[in-house]
Amino acid sequence: MAKKSMIEREKKRERLVAKYAAKRAELKEIANDESRPMEERFKARLKLAKLPRNSSATRLHNRCQLTGRPHAYYRKLKVSRIALRELGSAGQIPGLVKSSW
Repeated sequence: MAKKSMIEREKKRERLVAKYAAKRAELKEIANDESRPMEERFKARLKLAKLPRNSSATRLHNRCQLTGRPHAYYRKLKVSRIALRELGSAGQIPGLVKSSW
């Protein structure tokens, strides 16, 4: 089980990304538009830099929904390899059979 503080930090980042997504996209569009004047594009970049760092989508990290583990994450199932193995052994994932010999 991951530390509660790390899980909560990730949840906070998700909320910030959702909150600032529209504003961030609008500023990026202005900043990358070659047809606009250079001063306007520069101002948009400055405003983008003033936004909270944690509102950037690249700072999000996938975590297991059951344990909070950040590594060995399966996107399709949203769980880590360890949680996947436990769920498979318990027969809770349809079509998954744990290999044993």
